[in-house]
Amino acid sequence: MGREKDPHAEITGPDRAYNNGPGVRTVGVPPEQTLVKDLTHTVKETLFSDDPLRPFRDQPKSRKLWLGLQGLFPILEWGKDYRLGKFKGDLIAGLTIASLCIPQDIAYAKLANLLPQYGLYTSFVPPLIYAFMGSSRHIAIGPVAVVSLLLGTLLRKEVDPDKEPEKYLQLAFTATFFAGVTQFALGFLRLGFLIDFLSHAAIVGFMAGAAITIALQQFKGLLGIQKFTKKTDIVSVMRSVWSSAHHGWNWQTIAIGVSFLAFLLLTKYIGKRNKKCFWIPAIAPLFSVIVATLIVYKTRADKKGVQIVKHIRKGVNPPSASKIFFTGDLTVKGLLIGVEAGMVALTEAVAIARTFAAMKDYNIDGNKEMVAIGTMNIVGSMTSCYIATGSFSRSAVNYMAGCNTAVSNIVMSCVVVLTLKVITPLFRYTPNAILAAIIISAVVSLVDIPAMIRIWKIDKFDFLACAGAFFGVVFISVEIGLLIAVAISFAKILLQVTRPRTVVLGKIPGTDIYRNIAQYPNAETIPGVLIIRVDSAIYFSNANYVRERSLRWLADEDERLAKNHQPKIQVLIIDMSPVSDIDTAGIHGLEELHKSLTKRGIQLGLVNPGPVVISKLHASKYSETIGEDRIFLTVADAITRCAPKAEAA
Repeated sequence: MGREKDPHAEITGPDRAYNNGPGVRTVGVPPEQTLVKDLTHTVKETLFSDDPLRPFRDQPKSRKLWLGLQGLFPILEWGKDYRLGKFKGDLIAGLTIASLCIPQDIAYAKLANLLPQYGLYTSFVPPLIYAFMGSSRHIAIGPVAVVSLLLGTLLRKEVDPDKEPEKYLQLAFTATFFAGVTQFALGFLRLGFLIDFLSHAAIVGFMAGAAITIALQQFKGLLGIQKFTKKTDIVSVMRSVWSSAHHGWNWQTIAIGVSFLAFLLLTKYIGKRNKKCFWIPAIAPLFSVIVATLIVYKTRADKKGVQIVKHIRKGVNPPSASKIFFTGDLTVKGLLIGVEAGMVALTEAVAIARTFAAMKDYNIDGNKEMVAIGTMNIVGSMTSCYIATGSFSRSAVNYMAGCNTAVSNIVMSCVVVLTLKVITPLFRYTPNAILAAIIISAVVSLVDIPAMIRIWKIDKFDFLACAGAFFGVVFISVEIGLLIAVAISFAKILLQVTRPRTVVLGKIPGTDIYRNIAQYPNAETIPGVLIIRVDSAIYFSNANYVRERSLRWLADEDERLAKNHQPKIQVLIIDMSPVSDIDTAGIHGLEELHKSLTKRGIQLGLVNPGPVVISKLHASKYSETIGEDRIFLTVADAITRCAPKAEAA
């Protein structure tokens, strides 16, 4: 028989572990990784965390080609199992969302300062492209209120749509093209995680602020005001409304707008109270447009100051590739506008797709969604469309109407093209007031007060981001509100990175468990020992703070002990369990901390550094600096070794 292995002998080689003596467990050091392996792992987890190439493994070339085509065009995957039973649900859903989208498209085009037909164009081509390339079964594609307002606001700053309508239209197509390029590039390069930097709280505040701003803008059409401010902040809008109260309001327009607004809000309430009546608020906008148009036509209210849509160009989308700016100053302006509006559109679309995917328990590939949305906007910019994305209200109706696949988008597109070819002349007498009422009723749901209350209860800093975005949009402008939302989101990330939480740990009586004494007031501190935990990775941005905060904890504890005539701290133990990574600056900070403690005669112990951290401590020789017997697996082990008398007591 061979010699019995000493359980406390020091292990060397790839499975090396620190020997802390009898009865004390050790911390293992993982095998050293080569630079290539380390970089490969980092890139894979950053860009390919979903392992998109898994289906291609061990497959013949023909199968790989087919899988690649299915990845690019998901319709090839679900289309082979498509049956008549599914088409019935998609047909009903498509017809339902078409009845909702037609009046909304005409109204949203006005938000973007474009002629009504461009809203309809945007609900024809982009939904067809998405039906073939998108992976969401329930999202309804087309123009949306927030993006239309943002695009219109940004474009108006560069070109006046009243004085130079053709140049304004060209800039709109240019911005749409670059929005699509941005969205496609993010998906193709697998950089979709970048949109997650805009926090949920900031999005809630931004959407609510945009909804208020959009609703305020509709006072022009709702009240029949001829001269209206081009600014979007609430002060300018209300000043414009009240200054025209004595001579600019039209009572016939008000009667039409307010009565139909009340009707639309009532139908939304009915649909919300009874889910089976979802079709009532879905068809209400089109019904309102038809009735209001007939009223104006029969009474000739347009002769009495009621503003109407007038002409909507008949026919399908004309080509517009030649109208896109590829050179000159407006190219750069179009690029900047496209990136900003495109990111907002992308954030909204991906959020909607993920919401309905979670409800129906299927997966959404965010990067594929970005490629699909980017492609449809690139093609859309060349077919007289402006930026399209997912509409939450239409997607909700699509879902409740029983849609099964993206075929509902194809059905909607067919209805829209039929409208463009045949029905558009009938909208000539449609009053602007009804379009304003449709927009107001549509954006009301964007003000999510329960979500705001929940954010306030959970995280006050998140609520600050929400409030900042909301008030920035309402009182300044849409783009400033968006900038505030992004800035506060980044500020929160920076604050958490640069000022990580550090807590003092104490022992839960009767156990070997050590927890935060602020959370567990009955936790007992160990005489002569201070145990702290760092709840973050230690990088160059926070290394100095971690060192200074540790010394400040020591100073505070020594001050407290001196008042109680107790001995000073002799041992500082840092629990590194939550520390996922450390860089050279972090190790330098630990070295400086060790020097400061050595001068004061205080021992330093580290507990449970993770595999990445322990590898770097080992590579930097820091483990030798403090002593390999000062790195422990648990806090209890550290106490046993560093303060045996205190533990025994």
